[in-house]
Amino acid sequence: MRVLQRYLAREITGAVLFVLAGFLALFAFFDFINELGDVGRSGYGLQHAFAFVLLSLPGHIYELMPIAALIGTIYALAQLASHSEFTAMRAAGLGTQRALWAIFRVGILFALGTLLIGELLTAPAERMAQQVRMSALGGSVSGQFRSGLWIKDTLRGTDGGGDRQRFVNIAELAPDVTLRGVRVFEFDSALHLTEILEAASGRLISPGSWMLSDVTQIRVSPVAGAADLPAVAVERTQLDERVWRSELTPQLLSVLMVAPERMSGWNLVSYVRHLRENRQDTGRYEIAMWKKLIYPFAVIVMMALALPSAYMQSRAGAVGLKVFGGIMLGVAFHFLNGLFTHLGLLNTWPPWLAVSIPSAVAFAVAMGMLAWVGRVR
Repeated sequence: MRVLQRYLAREITGAVLFVLAGFLALFAFFDFINELGDVGRSGYGLQHAFAFVLLSLPGHIYELMPIAALIGTIYALAQLASHSEFTAMRAAGLGTQRALWAIFRVGILFALGTLLIGELLTAPAERMAQQVRMSALGGSVSGQFRSGLWIKDTLRGTDGGGDRQRFVNIAELAPDVTLRGVRVFEFDSALHLTEILEAASGRLISPGSWMLSDVTQIRVSPVAGAADLPAVAVERTQLDERVWRSELTPQLLSVLMVAPERMSGWNLVSYVRHLRENRQDTGRYEIAMWKKLIYPFAVIVMMALALPSAYMQSRAGAVGLKVFGGIMLGVAFHFLNGLFTHLGLLNTWPPWLAVSIPSAVAFAVAMGMLAWVGRVR
């Protein structure tokens, strides 16, 4: 029986890797065609396009693994069924539970691989890809507003409480995480404006400290006005350099170069904590964080969803029809996954629930189909 299970696992593994390689070649080709439009601009050459495409592959592996696992498993099982090998396995004692367990063992390995790729490779590779592209094109991250990036920063006091609130505006974030066009609006605990900083550039000199260059410093302090009316005094100072203490780190800023879905789980946890400390919306990043935990298990669910196809050899017809059905199921799962992500954001559902529903539905369908084919056969 172990021989049969190992043989089944080997066939499924080979088919899944073959399908994944095909998908990666297709996506790499489309990515390269898309990059050709920028070749020749500034210093962007073919070598940069190739590097960008190669560095984008880990992200594609992470996204495509569940679909590749579904189609590859369906293909392997359909081939075995069309050659009557699966029928011989069943006659030798390979029941539904044992076949499901053999698939689960393969699925666990693929799920762990997906988790490791998503955690260790996807985010660094995506960040490097963006850096290669922006460095060659002379570009930078400038945010969704014309004025650039806006970030809320809290300067903590020694007692751990909120000391000063800052709203930081960065016109451009360079690929090496240096800052250009920095403006800082600082408020005290009563939300009174106390200082405005404007700097041409900034670079990190030590953890928690940035060196700002060509700085204009405007300090605002309350003074007694005529007839006891509130008034402020403004002091303007020009500095060549100034050390600026902030909890913003290159790791926090670098997430702006990477979509939440391709960030590592550790970076997502850190960024969600930062947003919570500054009382900002964390919905999108929390959903991405939970998806990092749950998405790899979708690989196992997709492989379980493929198992019933092996029991329908007399009804389903050719192998191509089953593979086509697998492609449709994979596309449906992909769209369902995206749909519930957006529904979770719109309806403020618990993040774990929003990302779990597609996999739970697919698992229920797989178990229902297995029960049905078991009863029919």
